[in-house]
Amino acid sequence: MLAKSRNIRILHTSTSEIYGDPLVHPQPESYWGNANPFGPRSCYDEGKRVAEALCFAHREQHGVDIRIARIFNTYGPRMGSSDGRVVSNFIAAALAGEDLKITGDGSATRSFQFVTDCLDGLSSLMNSAYHEGPVNIGNDGEFTIQQLAEIVIELVSKMTERPKVSISYHPQVADDPTLRRPQLSLAKEVLRWEPRVELREGLRKTIEWHMSQGKSKDVD
Repeated sequence: MLAKSRNIRILHTSTSEIYGDPLVHPQPESYWGNANPFGPRSCYDEGKRVAEALCFAHREQHGVDIRIARIFNTYGPRMGSSDGRVVSNFIAAALAGEDLKITGDGSATRSFQFVTDCLDGLSSLMNSAYHEGPVNIGNDGEFTIQQLAEIVIELVSKMTERPKVSISYHPQVADDPTLRRPQLSLAKEVLRWEPRVELREGLRKTIEWHMSQGKSKDVD
């Protein structure tokens, strides 16, 4: 065990997806979750849950110093426009003048954290004395997917001086969580950390980066 022999502290980046489609809202670290172990999303959800269990086992059996961060939806500059994430999907579509595609009726909620907040949270966790268990790293501002789409459409229209695009609705994805919001009391208490970047500010910075990428391609 290299980590044990050299006294190395390990960071495991887990995910809010381990909470599944939660029956407790907002989600504290003590919540065991409501994930489907046999469905189209199970490999990711259950894979992260297994990884947390392995981290716990290594801590208990070998005394390895392991920190676990449950990261909530993170976005920001340098996201790939085709990475399949809702923020980049919406921004790419709006900049291309295409409809923003929502699966379901848009009422599902998510909590979006800007990348710099996430990095600050991870750094705070790794440099803290807390090692008892997972810590939520996210933003507790909760928005519906409909709200996210409307904000992206508004910002892109203003920043490009183009007409607003529309929203289209498509069938709900199986096992897609209906709610997502972190309880951050533990992070605030033991890490002295909390998110600072509001959604509109973060989206504006992300859109600016995507626009700059488009200009670079035009020059080439």
